[in-house]
Amino acid sequence: RRMQSLTARVEGITREHLEAMQRNGPPADLVAAFARPIPALVICELLGVPYADRATFQQHVMTLMSQGSTLDELGAAMRGLQEYMIGLVRAKRAMPGDDIISALTASDLDDDELAGVGGFLLGAGFDTTANMLALGTFALLLHPDQLAALRADPGLAEPAVEELLRYLTIAHTNLRAALEDVELAGRVIRAGQTVTLAMQAANRDPLRFPDPDALDLRRRTTGHVALGYGLHLCLGAQLARVEMRVALPALLGRFPTLRLDCPPSEVPMRGDANLYGAHRLPVAW
Repeated sequence: RRMQSLTARVEGITREHLEAMQRNGPPADLVAAFARPIPALVICELLGVPYADRATFQQHVMTLMSQGSTLDELGAAMRGLQEYMIGLVRAKRAMPGDDIISALTASDLDDDELAGVGGFLLGAGFDTTANMLALGTFALLLHPDQLAALRADPGLAEPAVEELLRYLTIAHTNLRAALEDVELAGRVIRAGQTVTLAMQAANRDPLRFPDPDALDLRRRTTGHVALGYGLHLCLGAQLARVEMRVALPALLGRFPTLRLDCPPSEVPMRGDANLYGAHRLPVAW
């Protein structure tokens, strides 16, 4: 329900950034101008985090997401994010607003616990969707038939988002521990053993998705695991869906001649991060 009520605000934030892109003119880096600021603004408003503080928390989150960070750097980033969030939690306890952190101050979570929840949601809420908006646009530009289909049929937005989530699967691995002995495909996983799950492999399983390496926005993509599944479904799943359903069609509608402004092979990809995406996406129109 909260996500549905946010839709109008997401539309407004998206419109503001598209207007700024149009005013500034081409070329543009879609990551910096569009994909990163929209989810950052939305998650800040949702949690009650001042957007002016984004440079502080974004740097901590990017350090935590980087596979090149040292243990010392990871520890410093975790401490920095936790300290920032504890300060915010205490401010919300003193003067609550209409946001999730303020609402949770009435729960039985203590300051450390609430800061941990808030920091996790803050980091996951902007970096995941930012990568999906950029990478989703990149994928569509590489598949002009699918891009044309989405432009022609606004009703395709919902299945298109699900197919892009499946096709791209930016969270490529996950971990689960067995609570009891489980037999899977003829192999026993013992209680207490940890299994690394290849999310991308699951989302391209030909037994579940025919012709899985094809991007098909009209595909019935129910059952993908890009956002987890069951008890472990991503807390921000509905928020990500709302942002993508609003932002991608709006971008394509505003710039009907949108195109890559460099060869696809020259787009710098995030192969060094825990979430896949593009560091930059040069576009023109």
